[in-house]
Amino acid sequence: MGRIVVHFHGKSKDKSMSSSIQSYSERILPRGIKIEVHSEKLSVDDYLQQLQSKQGILILLDEGGKQYTSEELATLCKEWALQGQDTHLAIGPFDGWPKSGKSQTIARISLSLMTFPHELASVLLLEQLYRATEINRGSGYHKA
Repeated sequence: MGRIVVHFHGKSKDKSMSSSIQSYSERILPRGIKIEVHSEKLSVDDYLQQLQSKQGILILLDEGGKQYTSEELATLCKEWALQGQDTHLAIGPFDGWPKSGKSQTIARISLSLMTFPHELASVLLLEQLYRATEINRGSGYHKA
């Protein structure tokens, strides 16, 4: 069974965002979703290289990526869990991913057509992953 691994480029410096990230991290950890924080001192190219060295599927969170509803993300999470490899979801550095070069061939998901600070995008991603696990469990958390 594959795991979902969420990657962050550095720790949140905003206390409220950090608290929200911690809260959702604690909720999703028992569901088999792991969080990895990479050094913010890594250049975007070195961060991307570290991510590409991981075994499994790499998906970058990017405003130009494909958008999904919460229900569609829940279905994807179920599919990723059934795979024999890990799925790596990566939030970029504060100035985003390169728009050209090697990263162009990597799958991308967008949380919205709007642009968010990377710390807020981290909270949104974790909340949506929690929501996806709740949808898959059949709980009443998601009210569609």
